[in-house]
Amino acid sequence: MKWLTGGFLVLFIVLGGFFMAPSPIDASAWLPPSPKAMTGLLAPNEQLRQAELLAKGQVYGPEDTTVNSDGVVFAGTQDGYIVRVYPDGRVENWLSTGGRPLGMMFDQSGNLIVADAWKGLISITPEGETTVLASEAEGVPFRFTDDLDIAADGRIYFSDASSRFYQPDYQLDLLEMRPHGRLLRYSPKTGETEVLLSGLHFANGVAVAPSGDYVLVNETWKYRIQRYWINGPKAGQAEIFVDNLPGFPDNLAVDKKGRYWVAFPTLRNASIDTLHPKPWLKELVAKLPKSFQPAPQEYGLAIAFDSDGAVITSLHDTQGEHLQEITSVNPHGGHLYFGSLHNDRIGRIALQAISGLEEQK
Repeated sequence: MKWLTGGFLVLFIVLGGFFMAPSPIDASAWLPPSPKAMTGLLAPNEQLRQAELLAKGQVYGPEDTTVNSDGVVFAGTQDGYIVRVYPDGRVENWLSTGGRPLGMMFDQSGNLIVADAWKGLISITPEGETTVLASEAEGVPFRFTDDLDIAADGRIYFSDASSRFYQPDYQLDLLEMRPHGRLLRYSPKTGETEVLLSGLHFANGVAVAPSGDYVLVNETWKYRIQRYWINGPKAGQAEIFVDNLPGFPDNLAVDKKGRYWVAFPTLRNASIDTLHPKPWLKELVAKLPKSFQPAPQEYGLAIAFDSDGAVITSLHDTQGEHLQEITSVNPHGGHLYFGSLHNDRIGRIALQAISGLEEQK
């Protein structure tokens, strides 16, 4: 009988300690919109399974990709390296940023501009010399520099996903559901960084319109994309570009025909949607080990939108066996390149092989 009493005492102490311990988040209530049915152009298919797999088993977490003029694919991996995948299949660890390289693209001078989650906005010369361009704005340090795009005038538009949580704790930012994200702009001419939009719920993918009139930014936790006007009568104003998406939008890119490609690392999670209106419950869940928290579904998804926010086509891998947890989809040279936060490969598929695009002008 003593062992039973002792067991209850231990359980009481453990549970008491759990409930009395402070939560790592200060959660806010949010009522998510009811998810739309994935029908029509969003209906599940297996188009992603036809993708060619580059560097399979030789990279881990190639979150974003970009391609240089020689056809070499660059990607930032989980261990902090930027790798180069050559057309002959050779994979090289080019250099380590000492952080976590995420969004990247080349500027007009051939420098690789990288949004590094830990280091900030950085520039890397072809010879590998690294310079930090920006690490704070308006006195607030970046904690989670995420994605970027470069306008025709050379200015760099980029996102700081959260000013409170670092990259490994993105799930805490989701559970807290407070607007810690910002859309920013860096000028290479002046070296100044401006805040264009603040109060975003995990500012993520960024893409400047081919016209240069506006920039899109993904607001991941709210399942939506915002449009910030750069020029014209609405300059300085923001509006919803597309809302109530079927998953968590990650990186964002635009192709030469003005189609916006959005990567989705996972579909919407019913457990997360159920938790959001209950801050007290989210604060308890945040104290649990990550293995007990809601996990992403293994699924591959990318969606193309036109300039009005209408769906053009969607690409799926419903089992997530070929491509999953897609965090970037980048058009280059008639192909799309797919990155992933944790997968061991880079996907590539020819645009002409994608159904639904043949009718696009």
